[in-house]
Amino acid sequence: MLQTLRRAGGSLVMTVPRAFVEQNQLQEGAKVDLLLEGARMTVSVPRKRRYKLDELLAEMPGKLPRVEGWDAMRPAGKEVL
Repeated sequence: MLQTLRRAGGSLVMTVPRAFVEQNQLQEGAKVDLLLEGARMTVSVPRKRRYKLDELLAEMPGKLPRVEGWDAMRPAGKEVL
């Protein structure tokens, strides 16, 4: 795909094709990765990190807080019990 660079202030800018935006569900303000290799520039969308419970628990200082009556509470959303 051939793009035309335009001047914006002291920079050159180009547009991102709509198909790429829609395919990757991007919005204004989204962050992308640029990989520069010589005369080649590759744009990719970073994937959201998937956390595992044991990783999150390992980052908590000390013991987990205990909430009395938590086990008897009714579901507040779409929790699977």
